[in-house]
Order: sequence, then structure tokens, then C-alpha cells
Amino acid sequence: MNKKIDGQASQKTFLGSILNMASPWGNGGGDDGKGGGPRNPWGNPSGGSSGGGKGGSASLEELFKKGTGGGFKGGIPKRPGGRPWWPILLIGFVLLWVALTSVHRVSPQERGVVTLFGSYSRTMQPGLHFSLPSPIEQITKLDVEEIRTIDIPTGESEKLILTGDQNIVDLAYSVRWNIKSPELFLFQIADQEETIKEVAEAAMRAAVANFTLDDTIGSERTEIEQQVEQNMQSLLDGYGAGVVIRGIAIKKADPPAAVNDAFKEVSAAQQTAQTYLNEARAYAQQLTAQAQGESAAFDKVYEEYRLAPRVTRQRMYYETMERVLSQVDKTIIEADGVTPYLPLPEIKKRAQAPAVQTVEAN
Repeated sequence: MNKKIDGQASQKTFLGSILNMASPWGNGGGDDGKGGGPRNPWGNPSGGSSGGGKGGSASLEELFKKGTGGGFKGGIPKRPGGRPWWPILLIGFVLLWVALTSVHRVSPQERGVVTLFGSYSRTMQPGLHFSLPSPIEQITKLDVEEIRTIDIPTGESEKLILTGDQNIVDLAYSVRWNIKSPELFLFQIADQEETIKEVAEAAMRAAVANFTLDDTIGSERTEIEQQVEQNMQSLLDGYGAGVVIRGIAIKKADPPAAVNDAFKEVSAAQQTAQTYLNEARAYAQQLTAQAQGESAAFDKVYEEYRLAPRVTRQRMYYETMERVLSQVDKTIIEADGVTPYLPLPEIKKRAQAPAVQTVEAN
């Protein structure tokens, strides 16, 4: 009862102090009208009096001290009935948090991996799904249709690989892959892209070791790419990586830069040698065809000889003599009353000599 009376007295004191405050824009005096013009409202309220008489009021700080001593209090206003607002605000925040972390939309190209207190729980398919609020259940969405690419090596660095014939080749290639099992991809291997890169390098070295340098930089690239793809898929399936290798593409296959000039010279020499070999094979094929033709002609003559030996021998003699005599510059005539030898070519030369001299004279 005494506390209630003290509180009411304090409130009356506070209200009385407010009512007794003089207007900062009016006269500074009390009821007697004494005092000058405008005064500082935060200073001494008495009209020029330095003393603390009855008409004086306390400073603003003392005023608030008096006011807070009673029923006047600052802070968030209370609801009707005197109950605070913070329980309603807390409940609203919790409801908003649950709504934002419990409703999930998974796109058609995505899969949602759900973890319950950090352990794998289930995989969400495309569509609208609900889960327990975070951090009880957390969702990780992965794009399983995106084709990812890893370039080996990165930048302008060299990737030197030993071939089957103990040579070194500088290879640059790319690996295309995508996710097959999101749960395995997230939890089975720690650093997914780095693991795929190392598996690709191991598979490429194993494949190139089965081919020579010329095959690696030449016509066997497709075979090497297929072997690397198969070896990578086998290794990653053994690791349980949850990925699919979509293809290997060799972008560069050259000798090391330090010996590239010498290798070009060797390649040019090899191409020249190959050209000569091709020409020799063509000439050999030509001679073989000619010999086969002569053999076929001989077989035909032999068949005719078997049918008429005498006539065939005589015809063969004439043909042979005609072929031989056509290449000599002497003519032999066998007839009665005719000189057996006539130097016809010499006579022909002498007959042509004056004509040549006449032309030169002209």
C-alpha cells in the first residue's frame, strides 16, 4: 500500500514539474510576471534568479530521472493487457524460417541430395518437395545434365608422355563428363574434378604406352581416345565416383618444343623416302605388268606354234630380223646382178650435205 502511494506521489511530482515548466518562447517569470524576455529552456527556469526558490524547476536530466522513477518507462510498447510483443515476433520468425527452408523446387535437369544431420537421407527428383527445416535437413542441388569439361594441361604448359617406342610426345586433350549418381558424386570422393583429372592422366599414359610416336601424332588418335575413355570409366566406377565419361578429345599431339625442329627434319626425310618407295613400287608394278603381257603374248605364240610349227618359225624369224635390221644403218640386198652391199646411208648423207650448205649460204 505504501509503495502504491509512493508511486502515485512520484507521478504527481512528474506531472507537476511538466506543468510548472515555462514556455521557452514566452516570459521567463512565474505567476508574478517578473522576468525578462526569452531564455534558455534547458537552463535555470527562474527568471534571472540564481537561487533555487520554489518557482524553480529541475534540469531535463533530473526531470527524466524523476519520470522513470514512477510509472513512465521507455522501450517497445506493450500489447493491450500489458503483455510484451517479443513472443509473437519470435513465433513469426520461426514460421518464416521453416517456410523458407522446408519447401524446395527441383528443376528438371537437377537432383536434390538430402542430408539428415549431415548423413545422406534420400535424393529428390524434379518437382516440388518438402523437408524438415534447416539445419535438421539440408538440400544440395546438382545439375546432372550439364556436360562439364576438364582441359589437360591448363594454360600453355607441356604435358610430356612416353610412347611405346621410347619417344616423348607433348599431348593436350580435354575430358567431357557429367554426373550420373549425385549421392555418390557428393560423398564417395572428396575432390571430384581433381580426381577425374588424375584418372584421365593415368589412363592417357597407359594408352599412349601401347603406340609409337608416329601413331600417336598420326592416324591412331581415335583409337587412343577410345582406350582412354574406357579405362577412365572403369577406374571411376571402381572408385564409385558417380560420373559418366562422355568423350576424350586430343587437341594437340606434337614432339617436345626442344626437339621440334629436328623432328620436322626427320619427318621431311621420311616423307622423301616414302616418295621414293612409292615411285619404286610404281615402276616395279609397271615392269611386272609388262612382263605379264609379254608372257601372255608368248603363250599365244606357243599355241599357234603347236598348231603350225613351220609357219610359226618362219614368221618369228621375219619378225626378229625386221626388229634387228631396223636399228642398223646398213642395207644388204640379195639379188642376181646386184651388188650385195650398197652404202645407202652414206649416199643419203652425201646427198643431204649440199642442201645444208646451200641453206647456210643463203
